[in-house]
Amino acid sequence: MPNRNPTMFTGLSAFPLTPLRHDELDEPAFIGLVERLVAAGVDSITALGSTGSYAYLDRDERARVARSAVAHAGDVPVFVGIGATRTSQVLAHAEAAQEAGAAALLLAPVSYQPLTEDDVFELFRTVTSHSSVPVIAYDNPGTTRFTFTTELYARIAALEGIASIKIPGVPSDPEAARAHVQQIRAALPPGVTIGVSGDAHAAEGLLAGCDAWYSVIAGTLPEAALRIVRTVRQGSPDQARAESQRLAPLWELFARHGGSIRVMAAVAEELGLAQESSLPLPLLGLTEDQRAEVARVIRGLDVEQ
Repeated sequence: MPNRNPTMFTGLSAFPLTPLRHDELDEPAFIGLVERLVAAGVDSITALGSTGSYAYLDRDERARVARSAVAHAGDVPVFVGIGATRTSQVLAHAEAAQEAGAAALLLAPVSYQPLTEDDVFELFRTVTSHSSVPVIAYDNPGTTRFTFTTELYARIAALEGIASIKIPGVPSDPEAARAHVQQIRAALPPGVTIGVSGDAHAAEGLLAGCDAWYSVIAGTLPEAALRIVRTVRQGSPDQARAESQRLAPLWELFARHGGSIRVMAAVAEELGLAQESSLPLPLLGLTEDQRAEVARVIRGLDVEQ
């Protein structure tokens, strides 16, 4: 029976990139990112999330990433993404992640043909029945094109082994955000945590009662994310919102470029944390002019550390 310890699924979980070089894993760069996160003091590390390009990597590459993450994370728990289009492939990735020492598995319902709610429930039922570690249900409609309902959250969360639900960004209005989180909370069994994603909404999500922040920015710029988490923990909502607002130029870049991965790859490359062209093709990354704008934003925000 998986140990569904809710304390492990709280705080800041950092999602690092999986840098490539000449279409091969850049393992030294990935290790450097993991060690950077450990040094910053994040609560957990999630390897092979969407920011980690899991969908573009084969089984051997993903197993190598999982092993490297666990080997260099020290005492920081490592969660590993296992999503794939076939259940048999998901189970193979789950086995490799567990063999690597993953503390938990992150599962998004990946598909080519549109999935039904029953398809998705059966996927989670199968994975949890085969897993010896907890599973995080990953609701990421921006990439999977599948949107969970609150009823589906409840069905999945009732499965033995589900530890956390990773939800998309909450409404920007504080009252609406609080009501949204409370509605989800009421549908979940005790001990299953709620983690917000969509970094621009993270401060509001944490203030609305989310237990965790599953964070893109923390994978490369952990200190910037930790400042938001710390102010929430200190009971300073205005300061937390101010910290998030300070990062608005970065959130705007995410929105302008269709998501965060191209921007965060450019940030990592600008800071020397990854080689140029670190994304898996066919993702070309940003143009030179766009990269120059990212560099200006990073310098202006003073978030290099």
